Amino acid sequence: MPDDAAARAAAEEESAFSHPAVDPDSTAAYGDHPDQVIDFYVPRGERVPGEAAPLVVVLHGGAWRAPYDRRHITPFADFLARRGFAVASVEYRRGPATLAEGASIPAQGGSAEGASGGLVAGRWPDTFDDVAAALDALPALVREALPQADPRRTVLTGHSAGGHLALWAAARHVLPKDAPWYTAAPAPLRGVVALAPIADFTVAEKLSVCDGAAAQLLGGPDKFAERLPYADPSLLLPTGIATTLVQGRADLDVPQAVAESYADAAAKSGEVVGLTLLEDVGHFPLIDPAADACAVVAEEIAQLAW
Repeated sequence: MPDDAAARAAAEEESAFSHPAVDPDSTAAYGDHPDQVIDFYVPRGERVPGEAAPLVVVLHGGAWRAPYDRRHITPFADFLARRGFAVASVEYRRGPATLAEGASIPAQGGSAEGASGGLVAGRWPDTFDDVAAALDALPALVREALPQADPRRTVLTGHSAGGHLALWAAARHVLPKDAPWYTAAPAPLRGVVALAPIADFTVAEKLSVCDGAAAQLLGGPDKFAERLPYADPSLLLPTGIATTLVQGRADLDVPQAVAESYADAAAKSGEVVGLTLLEDVGHFPLIDPAADACAVVAEEIAQLAW
């Protein structure tokens, strides 16, 4: 049975990565670094003439590691655009090419999410700096690049590591007040749809999700506890923002227990978080336009956007 599960996961990943990359309609910078850019996709689906389209902000996954950039999620961004959404796909700085001091990653193969290849996950604080800066710059950039979009109907979504960043970005007003990313007011969002998110860092580390990527993102094991309150979405609750998690029950990369732990933490804080569990679905169908699960994701986004 384990061999069957691994084979299915490999086939799902191959399908998700088999689609040609889709070039955006435009790209704008929110900073000086080459990775500080946002791709924009004009809505292409059927729309009421003159009616502005909801805006979906996409944060890609890849365990916060350098090789996995936004190109792999461009078919998903295009899929959303063809369903009538205006789309902004955010790039951000990811891990450097070598291990950080004190970080340890087993040398092994596997998927883009699970394999380290000797690469450290994320940069502290750069990854967080970028996501915060991108969201802050987005309203002005959208007015210029996506006049068809209605920023009052913005939904934030992200896959895996990007799901973590989506939940975190929606919780900046809950951060400790000494955090550089703290905002006094909640983000003006209709909601968040987090796809197989690394949503609880403590549980993720216990399960060795993506070869210990969460600890690496925070600068290594010696910094993990100190920085956890500034980075772990399960500790940044309640947000007061409508939130749904979409999770495959057969996910081997970010197991269901991680999403369930976040939902439990939300409930304990007095907040109801939606948790949509998909049978016989692994990690990558959620962003694969050829998979039924991707249509479920689009519907969850639509329920919050319209």
